[in-house]
Amino acid sequence: MSIFIPILAGLVWGALAALLGGLVTRACLKKNSNGALLGGNFLRLAIDLAALGSVFLLRNALPFDYSIAMIAAAVALSLGTIVISFRLAAGQKK
Repeated sequence: MSIFIPILAGLVWGALAALLGGLVTRACLKKNSNGALLGGNFLRLAIDLAALGSVFLLRNALPFDYSIAMIAAAVALSLGTIVISFRLAAGQKK
């Protein structure tokens, strides 16, 4: 039972970061500029780094094993980014 709490916390944290990255990407796509897309990609990378880095930096304060939360956050970030990218691409085709 103790493994489910860090998995759930990591998945939620990673999904929130992926959602924030998707919002940044959508805003940059609306500007329709190469510079905006480059800046958006850099900002999305910084968001991903901050999400995973915050789990690592809070490892002593977390009441559970941080490595499980880190892996779950990385999985949620990866899958969330893929899903959001496909949804944004489908919206661009219309």
